[in-house]
Amino acid sequence: MANNRKGSYKGRQNQPKNTKYPLFFVLGGAAILIITVFFAFQKPPVPFTPEVTGGPSLKADKEELNFGDVKLGKTVTASFELKNIGDQTLKFSKAPYIEVIEGC
Repeated sequence: MANNRKGSYKGRQNQPKNTKYPLFFVLGGAAILIITVFFAFQKPPVPFTPEVTGGPSLKADKEELNFGDVKLGKTVTASFELKNIGDQTLKFSKAPYIEVIEGC
């Protein structure tokens, strides 16, 4: 007859290994590496050199927009960029507006 030794073996039993800590260190190292690469490849800030000294100054990238003849009821759109080229902060005292001038 075969000996039934369930539970009677007193030697070293297979116990699950705790793999929580090595995985934590691997993920932490990967996160640090990703953050380092992110900061390493950022563009350095461009130094600002004002075109006007002694106050703020507003400059538009387009001086004039000409849509030609536009039929009544037709909508036209335009976009432009405004920059402060002065050496001081630009503050609006009134709400900015756009003046539409009818052509000749």
